[in-house]
Amino acid sequence: MNAPNHTETILAAVDQGFDEQVRFLGDLVSMPSLRGAEGSAQDFVAAALRVRGLAVDRWRIDVEDIRHLPGFSPVTISYENAWNVVGTHRPRASHGRSLILNGHIDVVPVGPIEMWHSPPFRPRIHEGWMYGRGAGDMKAGIAANLFALDALARSGLAPAAEVYLQSVVEEECTGNGALACLQRGYRADAAIIPEPMGEHLLTAQVGVVWFQVKVMGRPAHVALASTGANAIESCFPLVQALHGLEHRWNELRHPSFAGHLHPINFVLARIEGGDWTSSVPAWCTFDMRVLGLYGGIPSLVYGPWAENIHAFDERVSLESMRRVTKTIALFVAQWCGTEPRSG
Repeated sequence: MNAPNHTETILAAVDQGFDEQVRFLGDLVSMPSLRGAEGSAQDFVAAALRVRGLAVDRWRIDVEDIRHLPGFSPVTISYENAWNVVGTHRPRASHGRSLILNGHIDVVPVGPIEMWHSPPFRPRIHEGWMYGRGAGDMKAGIAANLFALDALARSGLAPAAEVYLQSVVEEECTGNGALACLQRGYRADAAIIPEPMGEHLLTAQVGVVWFQVKVMGRPAHVALASTGANAIESCFPLVQALHGLEHRWNELRHPSFAGHLHPINFVLARIEGGDWTSSVPAWCTFDMRVLGLYGGIPSLVYGPWAENIHAFDERVSLESMRRVTKTIALFVAQWCGTEPRSG
């Protein structure tokens, strides 16, 4: 079958299922899938995949399985509850190109609850936006992946190639969740990651650098502070030097980022130091992160319009999610080809 012949049918099918998609997103946002607590949300996703007849693979990430792989990031918290979920569609006779639809289920901490206009895990819809932690980053993307396939099914179609719907953990921290999918053998001819990109296509990424600096000082009583060496204050010139490096790197940016004045960002994300308020601090540690992407499969990052991600009152445009779902559904049909849906 020729996918373009089904375009209008597929677009209408997304609209027909959109109310259900919004409810699904609300249910998912209501689950506080912070790092280390994603289990319930992953069970919810796995059940949704299973109901749709997909073969479901749910496994706990073993750090030892991925530690040796390029792109592995050091682990700082327990992986005891680090569960990945993949639903696999297999065609009757594969004659199209395979595809990964990837999304992450983990969300960042909410910060002080009183800074939110409504509880972060009680999704609220107002003037076409859904508010809640993870609504934009990136549970709307997970919903778009799933309901794009629903639209094909509602149109009497199925992809004519393997499609892997991935719901992974550890994106906000390391990227090890997606890496674990590669280690488990999930490969495809291409991948779509519907991160909240404002319906723009991401074609380049700066990479990621994590590091930790530990500065040692010399303790002393505050009455004799001049005889000691303050480890916290000693960090200040180091941070300034790193900002200088950030500035130089942005001046030398790759042509792909010619339209971006500041693609590389130094973020002092965490700092700890000292043992006692009346002592000169003898130690100080700070962390840094630059956002990036790992992967060996040709990938497109394209997702809905969202605002305040990682901030208070995170929200996603529902109409944008609808348009992205339509785009993904049409892409699946054209990239994978279609066959009549069985059953």
